[in-house]
Amino acid sequence: MKNHLPLLGAGPAYVVVVTAATIAAVILKCTNVIRYGNVQEFKIWFYIGGSLLILLGILLWGLANFQCRISENIKRNKLVTTGIYAHVRNPILSGHLLADTGLLLFACNLFLLMLPLVYWLYMTMLLRATEEKWLAALYGEEYLRYCRKVNRCIPWF
Repeated sequence: MKNHLPLLGAGPAYVVVVTAATIAAVILKCTNVIRYGNVQEFKIWFYIGGSLLILLGILLWGLANFQCRISENIKRNKLVTTGIYAHVRNPILSGHLLADTGLLLFACNLFLLMLPLVYWLYMTMLLRATEEKWLAALYGEEYLRYCRKVNRCIPWF
């Protein structure tokens, strides 16, 4: 292992897969390949919920990248546990999860709402197999204490 984590880590694998799955699901729904589960009578609520989730996702992503300057801290080999990282361990990936869930809400289809659970499971398995092992090896007990206090992907204020 290098003297610091990879700048990109497992993140791009997660973002590419989840975003591609979201786009494919919406296209399949819009082209009527997915015909069941539509709930057009609640369209306004799905749009409002989708918009809020997209905005929250962008906020999490922005706080991690710009307020906490995560890339700079990785290069300096510093474990970030302040700012948004005091509330969620993976705000960048959580932001993508929320934004993709918001996009799925715009499709107004109940079946597509199973995808966020799949996305969460994928994130959990990917992070446990990669970044969490790397961080535990690099930071030891400090990281393990942090994990006990802060949720992996759902912000807890």
